[in-house]
Amino acid sequence: MTTETHPDTRYDQAAIEADPTVPMIHIRRDFEATPEQLLRAHTDQDLFARWVGPAGLSVVIDRWDATEGGAFRFRGDDSDGQQQAFHGCFHTVRPDRIVQTFTWDGMPDGVALETMTFEDLGDGRTRLHARSLCDSFEARDAWLRSGMEVGVNDGYAKLDALLSDGAV
Repeated sequence: MTTETHPDTRYDQAAIEADPTVPMIHIRRDFEATPEQLLRAHTDQDLFARWVGPAGLSVVIDRWDATEGGAFRFRGDDSDGQQQAFHGCFHTVRPDRIVQTFTWDGMPDGVALETMTFEDLGDGRTRLHARSLCDSFEARDAWLRSGMEVGVNDGYAKLDALLSDGAV
């Protein structure tokens, strides 16, 4: 796989960007990991539940089949008793790519098409590039205003710790 953009840029923290031409969000983040480790972190339900979302969130997987044609549903419970739930379907699951749909129950009519790629940077690091194509610019901008960066950055920090501990 080739580098699509920003080949010399390091993403030690998540870069979250709105695409100016389509209702898409780009998230780029580098990890001290192999592509296989990142694939496992995104497809093993027990690992996924340990790192996804903001700090302090308890994730419960209701449904998980990370295979082509499979589906997922999970919810996060925070310390204040607030619940957020998400669901979707896996379209493509392969070592360098996951394509899935993603819906937050808070916006049940909104379905994003997400493509995640895992690019081996050749130095022990792998770049995750997640693209979320929303169904409108309004929906995309609502996601960006939702505070999603907290969940993304906290989640990736938890994933860094799991990778460092050898859990992945």
